[in-house]
Amino acid sequence: MSEPTSPLTHFDAAGQAHMVDIGAKSDSRRIALAAGEIRMQAETLQLVAQGNAAKGDVLGIARIAGIMAAKRTADLIPLCHPLALTRVALEFSLDHTQSLIRCEARAETTGKTGVEMEALTAVQIALLTIYDMCKAADKKMVMGNIRVLEKQGGKSGDWKFE
Repeated sequence: MSEPTSPLTHFDAAGQAHMVDIGAKSDSRRIALAAGEIRMQAETLQLVAQGNAAKGDVLGIARIAGIMAAKRTADLIPLCHPLALTRVALEFSLDHTQSLIRCEARAETTGKTGVEMEALTAVQIALLTIYDMCKAADKKMVMGNIRVLEKQGGKSGDWKFE
């Protein structure tokens, strides 16, 4: 099997996609923090803030959806390794000035590969859940600014979005 010659580790020397071999890597504590936001009409944000959305507790359901999504990341992203997550936590903050909800997801494991994809998946699915629960009131919601804020652990060490 040809070894990768590119910084894109999911491709071998022949350019074929493959799952990265992590067998020789040492276990270490891995943490990733990801974030994103969803913009909406002020009236929609007020419904969420007051807990008056027609489908119920929007942020509570979005939190559970994000946790469930992080646990299923390997089923959704073709070349991700299945991980034994030790923690997934989501926090939401409402910004009434900009009429948006920010979501941060933290994923943790002890293993051979990082948890950035799990944190990103948690954010994306949490935001999609907010959209789903509020779309009857506001079809113009926009999700964006989704990114990894930081990662800890592993061979490449710690990293922060600057």
